Amino acid sequence: MTTNGYWADPPYRRDRTPLFVPTLDSMVFENDPVRLLDEVLDGVDWSSWEAEYCCSGRGHPPIHPRFVAAAILYGLIRGIRSSRKLEENCSCRIDFIWLLEGRRLDHTTISKFRTRFHRQLKELFKQIGRIAMSMGLIRLCEVAFDGTRSKANNSRYNTRTAKTLEEKLQALDELYERLIAEANTFDAEHEGLGSPTKLPDDLADVERRRQQILAALEKAQAADEARRQQGIDPDKKPCQVPLADPDSRVMPNKEGGFAPNYTPVCTTDGHGGFIVDADVLSEVNETSALIPSLDRIAETFGQMPEKLLTDAGNNSGQVMAEAEARGVEFYAPVESNQPQPGNPACRADPTQPVPESEWDKLPRNSRGKLDKSCFVYDAEQDQYYCPQGQPMPKEKTKPDQRGGVRVILTVYRCLACACCPLAAACLSDKNERGRTITRDEHEQPRERTAARMGTESAKKLYNQRPRIAETTFGILKSVMGMRQFLLRGLEKVKTEWCWATTAFNLMKLVRWTAKLRAEGAALAAPSGS
Repeated sequence: MTTNGYWADPPYRRDRTPLFVPTLDSMVFENDPVRLLDEVLDGVDWSSWEAEYCCSGRGHPPIHPRFVAAAILYGLIRGIRSSRKLEENCSCRIDFIWLLEGRRLDHTTISKFRTRFHRQLKELFKQIGRIAMSMGLIRLCEVAFDGTRSKANNSRYNTRTAKTLEEKLQALDELYERLIAEANTFDAEHEGLGSPTKLPDDLADVERRRQQILAALEKAQAADEARRQQGIDPDKKPCQVPLADPDSRVMPNKEGGFAPNYTPVCTTDGHGGFIVDADVLSEVNETSALIPSLDRIAETFGQMPEKLLTDAGNNSGQVMAEAEARGVEFYAPVESNQPQPGNPACRADPTQPVPESEWDKLPRNSRGKLDKSCFVYDAEQDQYYCPQGQPMPKEKTKPDQRGGVRVILTVYRCLACACCPLAAACLSDKNERGRTITRDEHEQPRERTAARMGTESAKKLYNQRPRIAETTFGILKSVMGMRQFLLRGLEKVKTEWCWATTAFNLMKLVRWTAKLRAEGAALAAPSGS
């Protein structure tokens, strides 16, 4: 059995006052990442944040915004998002206490702060990005654009259709009228009902619920109208609108099923993995955010990315054309509408017919008819040639809607279908005027992208897209907990996402700085030491 003198004595006894009190600085290791984080934030310009504070000279001096922002950002890096958890850690954890120099933050201060400085936060995001670029960590040689799903702060069951909302609104109107009548009766009997400028609590609650239902009803009606324009009958498939956060939309979940979600998007630099632009959409498809993201990158860093990688969901012709107009090479899976090697329609002279022995090899579309890739386009003549070598001159142009975007289509028609031996395989049963091929105004950028994607160098580069784009979302969701937003409303959700992406870049910058300093120290060390 060991004696009491065997065990180590505690450095500090609870009931004694130490002669030499340790400093707060000595309680954090020299290589702790929180030191580098504090160093980076200390070099940032906080003047726009400071300008928001009113210097009245009354009460206690306010805590500098750098420290509150530091607590939120460092909390995100450590996977702490709740304002109450942050309040607790600012009082208990040594790294938080060191970062704030002993300042105490309550959860109300933190909660209000993180929604107050959206403009300044975006500027902080840019400043950190420019610091990384000055260190050679952001090069904009290739960037990857992608989106994901994050749940809104709204139960998946707390959604209603326009018809249900109208019924709830009618019931609330009847309740409101009844409460008003009761209040007037009570007022007449008791010579006044409280303050004339404030509704009673029960009436105020009904009015608040009415306004909430009205806002949701407007969104439901607008969504039903959008479905009607897309050819979907809203009476059979009505749109579901979230009640707690009407700005969110019911979308497919990554884990399966449907729930109110937002679509956060990020554009990530391929060299250092820094996020160079971020946004949040309340729609399913993120394509509409791609070109604005490129423009914001150019505004932030003073140059456009050289190459853009994205997935097949964002390969619209308009996006390709606008990327080309900005001098950006576009990389995404694209299938050419022109005959490719292996297709019998791919022949040296398109005016000559495809041999009859090859007719069975001609590709078919979903309706079992000859696919568009069986027809060869001649740019000089601005016309197509059918598999029989017959010309298909331009007939007309017409507008069309594709994904909510207006495009101009050119229609080319064959005039020699009446006696064509391939007519049965080419024409539908109702077609009496000859086969038509449509070509939109963005077909040339699409063909150039398809040709680029066919090269080995493009395939090798595009294989890097998952590493660049999807790793970012993996860290944001798994480490920082951004699988679901805490705030409600699109603008607040945008701010919450900006906090997370800024913290992501700050974490990257701290790690890269530590790595570069370690490499520098190793090079500076005498050989053999």
